[in-house]
Amino acid sequence: MMMKLSRQFTVFGSAIFCVVIFSLYLMLDHLQLDHTKSPNNGGDKLQNGQLSILQDKIDRLERLLSENNEIIANIRDSVINLKESVKDGRGGLDGGNMSQGHYLELLASPPLVLPIDSQDCQFATREFSKPLLDVYDLLTFDNHDGGVWKQGFDITYQDNEWDSEPLQVFVVPHSHNDPGWLKTFDDYYRDQTQHILNNIVVKLHEDSRRKMIWSEISYFSKWWDNIDNQKRDAVKRYLFEQGQLEITTGGWVMPDEANSHYFALIDQLLEGHQWLERNVGVKPQTGWAVDPFGHSPTQAYLLKQAGLANMLIQRVHYSVKKHFASQETLEFFWRQNWDPASSTDILCHMMPFYSYDVPHTCGPDPKICCQFDFKRLPGGRVNCPWRVPPQPITDGNVQQRVQMLLDQYRKKSKLFRTKVVMVPLGDDFRYAEALEWDQQFQNYQKLFDYMNSHPELHVKAQFGTITDYFNALRKLSIEPGHPSASLPVVSGDFFTYADRDDHYWSGYFTSRPFYKRLDRVLESHLRAAEILYSLTLANIQRFGKLNDFPAVENNRLLTEARRNLGLFQHHDAIAGTGKDMVVIDYGTRLFHSLLNLNQVIVNSAHWLVLKDKSAYSHNPSKAFLQMDDIQPSQDALPQKNVLKISSQPRSVVVYNPTEQDRTSVVTVYVNTPHVCVITDHGHPVPAQVSAVWDDSTTPHQDLAQVPALGLGLYQLSTAVSGGAETAEYVFLRQGGELSVNMKHFTVNIPQDRLKLKENGSEHQIKVEFAWYGTTSNRDKSGAYLFLPDGEAKMYSPARSPVIRVTKGSVFSEITTSFDHVTHTLRLYNVQGVEGQAVEICNLVDIRREFNHEIAMRLASDVDSKDRFFTDLNGFQIQPRRTMAKLPLQANFYPMTSMAYIQDPGTRLTLLTAQSLGSASLVSGQLEVIMDRRLNQDDNRGLGQGVLDNKVTPSTFRLLLEKRAKTDGGEKPSPLSYPSLLSHVSSLYLNHPLISMAVSTEAQSLSLTAFTPLASSLPCDIHLVNLRSIQSKDGGGPSDEAALILHRKGFDCAFSNRNTGLLCATTQGKVNLFQSIIPVSLTLMHTTEGGSSKEEIRLKPMEISTYRVQLT
Repeated sequence: MMMKLSRQFTVFGSAIFCVVIFSLYLMLDHLQLDHTKSPNNGGDKLQNGQLSILQDKIDRLERLLSENNEIIANIRDSVINLKESVKDGRGGLDGGNMSQGHYLELLASPPLVLPIDSQDCQFATREFSKPLLDVYDLLTFDNHDGGVWKQGFDITYQDNEWDSEPLQVFVVPHSHNDPGWLKTFDDYYRDQTQHILNNIVVKLHEDSRRKMIWSEISYFSKWWDNIDNQKRDAVKRYLFEQGQLEITTGGWVMPDEANSHYFALIDQLLEGHQWLERNVGVKPQTGWAVDPFGHSPTQAYLLKQAGLANMLIQRVHYSVKKHFASQETLEFFWRQNWDPASSTDILCHMMPFYSYDVPHTCGPDPKICCQFDFKRLPGGRVNCPWRVPPQPITDGNVQQRVQMLLDQYRKKSKLFRTKVVMVPLGDDFRYAEALEWDQQFQNYQKLFDYMNSHPELHVKAQFGTITDYFNALRKLSIEPGHPSASLPVVSGDFFTYADRDDHYWSGYFTSRPFYKRLDRVLESHLRAAEILYSLTLANIQRFGKLNDFPAVENNRLLTEARRNLGLFQHHDAIAGTGKDMVVIDYGTRLFHSLLNLNQVIVNSAHWLVLKDKSAYSHNPSKAFLQMDDIQPSQDALPQKNVLKISSQPRSVVVYNPTEQDRTSVVTVYVNTPHVCVITDHGHPVPAQVSAVWDDSTTPHQDLAQVPALGLGLYQLSTAVSGGAETAEYVFLRQGGELSVNMKHFTVNIPQDRLKLKENGSEHQIKVEFAWYGTTSNRDKSGAYLFLPDGEAKMYSPARSPVIRVTKGSVFSEITTSFDHVTHTLRLYNVQGVEGQAVEICNLVDIRREFNHEIAMRLASDVDSKDRFFTDLNGFQIQPRRTMAKLPLQANFYPMTSMAYIQDPGTRLTLLTAQSLGSASLVSGQLEVIMDRRLNQDDNRGLGQGVLDNKVTPSTFRLLLEKRAKTDGGEKPSPLSYPSLLSHVSSLYLNHPLISMAVSTEAQSLSLTAFTPLASSLPCDIHLVNLRSIQSKDGGGPSDEAALILHRKGFDCAFSNRNTGLLCATTQGKVNLFQSIIPVSLTLMHTTEGGSSKEEIRLKPMEISTYRVQLT
């Protein structure tokens, strides 16, 4: 049973707060404003008149706000009662409230100052004494020629070094299978991957000494579904009884670690682990990431939370590798920078050389190592570029070949602290043919047999899995009583990656931005659908009616969406580094899943809003609810449905997918300007009518108030009089100036300067655009690499832009239409989160450009010097430093959800709804690359440029915050955290309200709002997911769900006034269900103290998963 509501939410009834539904009008001829007047022809009078009207409205608004403050003061005691109700995290999922939801449609008036527990502020102020190696400060990045190891140094050793303790060698066969790159996922499977997996079954059986590892469950599951039980039994024998096969990582894919959001990283890992648990029963122990283009500590944390003990990484800047190799720190405990002890430590192996192929893995000399890749034997399709081919191993040459190979093994081992060395043996899509298995395994076995039968060589060589290697490493370096030196601790990330020279892989942070945006839209919809579906299952259990609800079909659609989103996290998918046809295949999968998830949301909302559940009837051909916007194809922008409004009220359901009671903006297109909006209780709602402009597809927005995870109801009808206010417009083409004011924001145009007034001080921010070209050198920018032709050149359009100013009671905005970008600045007249930020929407079109990249730059008076901050995967903040000793492209970093600059008194944050590359090249500036069009390949294997650009939207919010507590100067620190306002603003930006219109045929049915939570969750607790768990038979959902929570770290030094939030902090305590069982992140392991309990207690930054009953 869900937790019962402990007390009525009486504070809801004690305050009245405005609810606004903003209706957008499609017929421009109804607009009562002369659009033809220019600023030079009476336009100034028009502007001045409108400004005076606007000023009167603002004065009236200020008076109303003053009166509202008195109301807030009067109900302060009620708000304190609210705080008490959430003090112990009681945002409980309320069984009684879940069906009919005694929803008092107006939320409580929020407190002026957010109630923050003082102990919750201590986390962000802690400094840890553990050493943090700032490698970049130490390195000269001089790129000396290191000899045979071009990017390293000469390695020497003494022959007697292994006399007392022999060298242990583990050769780890592997095959790297990209789920899409040069071919689509299905084409790779058909042509190569299925044959590789079939060969594993046959070839491991031939010799029990053979080993193999496999990573990508997307491929493995497809193959598993197509093989018979005899093959399945053989695979299980290799995995469990004989230890010949190991599943590494166990995620759906080997994900990109720069652009992927942590929601999607968790989801693809969970999907892979859950598939393994249901079908094979294996629990991965070691992560294997040989190909992502740079590595994030977020992935290390997630693997640790999932129960993995070890991990391997490969693509790290060549200078960093050289430094780690020289210090013998290539194996280390990777620790999160906020961890004061060692609870987040995971043992990590960094591969030392250029690549994961055979020439770069046996030792420092690729010319020699290539001679031990027996797939390259003469007569084959692959050869050695150093023009010395491998030789088959015979009795006549085995001694000499062993000496050559052992020399490389010994040299490689000198880069590590123990006398155990790991040698990968594989490459992309290897072992597809039986011949290659024979060539590699038979020749290597002859080499091993010789080594192991000659004790004077002091070596023991064998095939092994990666966990075989880590077990041996732990025995030598960690277990007590062993003399070996302990391994170091490292914190931080490994971006931005360079593989040679000045070739920095910062281009893929932005490549194919249309699909990076689509990825985040799908993530938001998947999370919304998962939660609403789980709540529906619980609600149905309570009512005991399941027969007509399409639970099994919806479960299938959810599973397919999880897998399509998971597939897109692959390091050649979201990275934007696949062939054009492969990108279309990914986009089509995302698009279809988006449509399917809309169906799940509509089906679930249909059940939940029906007052009489017996009236529920599922009819796919006649939808009860219609989604507000529809994307017509995988490469098109979403389009709004137009609601036909008449005198008969038309109901709209609004879903809030966040865990906070929320006042936020929605969009409704209607066919008449004469519209009246009321709540489901008949209270009138102020509304603004604006025009929809044919030349702009930027989404317009408006306001609604919806409880956390709940469904709100509104009714729209035609108004005879006293309906919605109509927005006013001003147009500028050349000359003329105008200022738009909204609370503490002022926008001056046409200079496009933004003035932010906070606590009496003013900050000037200018929004600019700039072009980057590509270098004239032989190597040029491509999908992976950013190789600019110098500093950016300011964008100067060939013709003056058209500027449209909208002024209204809900929001005002300025839209500037350039040739390549339609740029909108929007100011919300909203009390709360959205009223604190400026929204920036850019619609970019560079389809006619040649080798150009377009950037948006924010220039401010914040004295940030050479320091800035970017997030990693939407999970944590990494401090950055712009370094003059590095080329421009090296100072760009991935920005998944935010970047900010700050000085001792002010922080300027840019929140983003899509992953892009960002930098701060000059003090006070932030810039973001929004799209790239590149006419050539960058010689990293793709074989094409980036020429499939789309008209691409990108959405941001700009937040200026004054530091309330300063110590006179900002000390550089490895730690930084967003404010609570920044966290919630990012949440709202990435998870907008979802509106659905009730069909005209269903208007007669009685509907009710749905309020699943007794109150908002604590301000710093994010509900990552409430994900249904598949039943054991695989046919549909079980009666359990995975509840995933994240306690966000936040900085209390910034103001918590006027946030509009109805929450408090609770030192990480949450009560949601009567019975929960703590488990590892992906449900593979039951954690310590894993018995059933009611209260959850999370540490700052912790992500944890719980099994919960939906009955």
